[in-house]
Amino acid sequence: MTLARTWAVALTGVHGRLVRVEADITDGLPGFAIVGLPDTAVVESRDRARAAVLNSGEPCPSRRITLNLSPASVPKRGSAYDLAVAITVLAAAGAVPPDSLVDLVVIGELGLDGRVRPVPGVLPIVLAVAHAGLGTVVVPSGNGAEAQLVDSLEVRTVGSLGELVAGLRGQRWTGPLGYRSGPEPGWGHGAGEPLALPGPPPDLADVAGQAVARRALEVAAAGGHHLFLLGPPGVGKTMLAERLPGLLPRLRRDEALEVSAIHSVAGTLPSDRPLVDRAPYASPHHTASVSALVGGGSGLARPGACSLAHRGVLFLDEAPEFARPALDGLRQPLESGRVVLSRAQGTVVYPAMFQLVLAANPCPCGAAAAACTCTPDSRRRYLARLSGPLLDRVDLRVELGAPSRSELLADLGVAEPTQLVAARVAEARDRARRALADSGYQTRAGMPGVQLRRHWRPEPRALVLVEVALARGRLTARGADRVLRVAWTLADLAGRGRPGVAEVGEALALRIGGPVPSHGAA
Repeated sequence: MTLARTWAVALTGVHGRLVRVEADITDGLPGFAIVGLPDTAVVESRDRARAAVLNSGEPCPSRRITLNLSPASVPKRGSAYDLAVAITVLAAAGAVPPDSLVDLVVIGELGLDGRVRPVPGVLPIVLAVAHAGLGTVVVPSGNGAEAQLVDSLEVRTVGSLGELVAGLRGQRWTGPLGYRSGPEPGWGHGAGEPLALPGPPPDLADVAGQAVARRALEVAAAGGHHLFLLGPPGVGKTMLAERLPGLLPRLRRDEALEVSAIHSVAGTLPSDRPLVDRAPYASPHHTASVSALVGGGSGLARPGACSLAHRGVLFLDEAPEFARPALDGLRQPLESGRVVLSRAQGTVVYPAMFQLVLAANPCPCGAAAAACTCTPDSRRRYLARLSGPLLDRVDLRVELGAPSRSELLADLGVAEPTQLVAARVAEARDRARRALADSGYQTRAGMPGVQLRRHWRPEPRALVLVEVALARGRLTARGADRVLRVAWTLADLAGRGRPGVAEVGEALALRIGGPVPSHGAA
């Protein structure tokens, strides 16, 4: 037989599309042509495949080989097609039964010696295969644990082209077999066992003093709100940001697969822990470019830090030192929860529903107020690097000062640990999820302003506080909506069915400054 077919997958962002790989061998001058809109890496797969076939002890046809990747209108990129190219050519030459490839999806990069190397993006590839209804996928051994996260799919792992050829000839597969007949409880990773949890997150009790900032961190975690921390160096801004992921609930299975797929495409998924089941944390350096922060690169754009922080925390330390275009590039993701990157080669959409934490010194010198030598004008210019439209999207703003000795002694041994605060956060999120069940939203921060004003109004006396702040120009219309969202989060934390004066007052204080009322106040 001179014609054989198998399947591969073309990735566009985190979305995969099946690609039929067809090989035809005919008489004529020896040659190897690949058609179907391949990029340079795919065209070069013919040379890697030829060398791998010969070094695996298999004959490579010295005839005219035409390999088609269909549909031809879909761009094909990367080295993940190598193994499919090689095995389809061998099937067309009669070295393996062509029927064994009909419903098989083959993924992997080949070395010249025939070894199969891992490739990025295997998890979204396997998710696309499962969605298409094909039952078996072959992946590199290095991607085995990642591929076996997907239910109802048979996963064959191979370490070399020779192993795949032997398996298709009916010999025993030397690589492990992962198969799951259906959804199972727990997280699972091929054998159905839960993945080992990483070490405990940093403890909130380590942050001495800063009671208002710790309260703001709890509110941010409970409602999914963005946070701005302003204060001199050494007051605990970074410590607070690092402890926010530990307060967030563990990701559900569908959320964990979504987050893991992004990290798989980016090539940052650990091989020993392929499922990201806790809120991710990204903290790029202040020299990061727009592409590094939002996404970009040559060819189709790759995910940036805001997508790697999807369903987690994006922390920008020394925020005024970031380039203005990079910061302003976050405006749309903060509103829509996704990044749309358009390039000449196509458009890619990445999820980017993250919690933003900004940290800044009050002036360029960063010294305490008593030792600061900056002029008022230089302080204003420094903080003006954070644009008004960006800060208007931040719900909580806290100014931190150096804690006094009495505050440090008062917190010694009695500051609440992460575990206790996280339990309150989980209860508040459960209340919000039940209340918002019919709307499709899961956190208070995601409630649309129109629905908020129509169906989620606080007590009339409490609403007067917001109206006064609007009339005095201390709030924009968007800021008023954000205050109401925070007030509802505070009501969830307090177990109240509706925000009152105390909740709205505290929400205003956390938004525009001023003394924060005790959260136990009626």
